[in-house]
Amino acid sequence: MSFDKISDRGLVILGCGRMGGAILQGLLKGGLPAASVWVVDPNPSDWLKESGVNLNADLPENPAVVLVAVKPQMMADALPQLSAMAEGDTLFVTVAAGITIEGYEKMLGKQARLVRAMPNTPAAIGRGVTAIVGNPNATGDDLDTADALMTGVGQVVRLDDEEQMNAVIGVSGSGPAYVFHLIEVMAAAGEAEGLDPDLALRLAKATVGGAGQLAEDSDETPSKLRENVTSPGGTTAAALEVLMDPETGMPPLMRKAVAANIARNRELGK
Repeated sequence: MSFDKISDRGLVILGCGRMGGAILQGLLKGGLPAASVWVVDPNPSDWLKESGVNLNADLPENPAVVLVAVKPQMMADALPQLSAMAEGDTLFVTVAAGITIEGYEKMLGKQARLVRAMPNTPAAIGRGVTAIVGNPNATGDDLDTADALMTGVGQVVRLDDEEQMNAVIGVSGSGPAYVFHLIEVMAAAGEAEGLDPDLALRLAKATVGGAGQLAEDSDETPSKLRENVTSPGGTTAAALEVLMDPETGMPPLMRKAVAANIARNRELGK
């Protein structure tokens, strides 16, 4: 993408922890000049101190974009210091889970131009996926700006309405943690069957990474890809009989996990 608009007026990042840092790293790798970025973070990491961004310095009065990436619990204290920017033509892009557009408008004012975004942590390597949705004040150009900003760290999808964001958070927002746990339990199962721990972990990582890439690149559905490696009555079929059990397998477990995620997200939004 072209960073001309942001380069001229600046990007402010409020909070640069895991998510804010992942997005910033992706943007810097994508060509955004560090000098065009202002970061507000009370506990900056070592890499952030050495990144060349303007760290905890005086902010531009009218930046092109403010990226809000502090934890939801800190939002009420962090946002008011930037509310004056919402009175101009600064676009606010928020990536915190749990806080609705209405909640942001209460903190920034009804006049704020706002795009709510939900990326995931693979943004750090340019492989994230981000869902975005704007408030009534957000223009088509604002959505395009948010889209282009987040495209710097991976794929972007646009939602029809904000209610869909809960499911997005439950699937892709928190999804990397589910996959990391899958790697953990696959490696542990291999170790339990006699594999060296390092070898079991290497096999699990490579298998999950390779299968994910194959699923993304293939024109075939995941169901078809699964069938392609499952011989009737074979070893894979025996394992899938356990994993796909409608009572105790992965389908009901994943539904329960995503539902718990959404319930907690709604609690945070209150």
